[in-house]
Amino acid sequence: MKCPHCIVEVNPDFRELYLGKDSESSWSVLVMICPNPNCGKMIIDLASGLPNTDHYGKPMNSLFVIRNRHTVKPLSSSRPPVPSEVDEKFAKDYNEASMILNLSSKASAALSRRCLQNILRDKAGVKPGNLANEIQQIIDSKSLPSHLSESIDAIRNIGNFAAHPLKSTSSGEIVDVESGEAEWLLDVLEALFDFYFVQPALLKLKKDALNKKLADIGKPPMK
Repeated sequence: MKCPHCIVEVNPDFRELYLGKDSESSWSVLVMICPNPNCGKMIIDLASGLPNTDHYGKPMNSLFVIRNRHTVKPLSSSRPPVPSEVDEKFAKDYNEASMILNLSSKASAALSRRCLQNILRDKAGVKPGNLANEIQQIIDSKSLPSHLSESIDAIRNIGNFAAHPLKSTSSGEIVDVESGEAEWLLDVLEALFDFYFVQPALLKLKKDALNKKLADIGKPPMK
């Protein structure tokens, strides 16, 4: 596993602290300290599951069978970091949506929809309206590669905007999500970040480097 603090590959060596059970599940905390000498920070996971017993009801070595497990220290995301080229206002919504994905897919999707709407308005220049209409505008403009247009259009289908109009008319509302919807929204945002921020920045670097070479030999720069 990779330490969520330093992102260095380490051997997992968690100590399990059983907390007890309630009407919902059995609970425990799994704790370890990163062995990387340059890190040494504590990793804490909260786990829930079913009691681990044999056929006679006798407890097994592990206290229970883990069904769900979330890292609570550090509170982090398994998704890749936002590229540095992305404007802070978009990166902030994406990061928050990623961080809470495992805790609340509904809240994550609401943040992602808001981020998507802001990108479409600020970078694609769509006229403000409901999200479904704004998605249609960017598709009709044919300004995106076909794979991106299809990915954005899929948001309406996965989210079933017709059955859940709040997702379209009030994109920041906390409403129920379909399976995989929150993850798909994050995937689409990553693709849009690459298209609107990363690739133009790379192109500018290459163009600047070429213009420098042209200037060195006394030729005019690229237009």
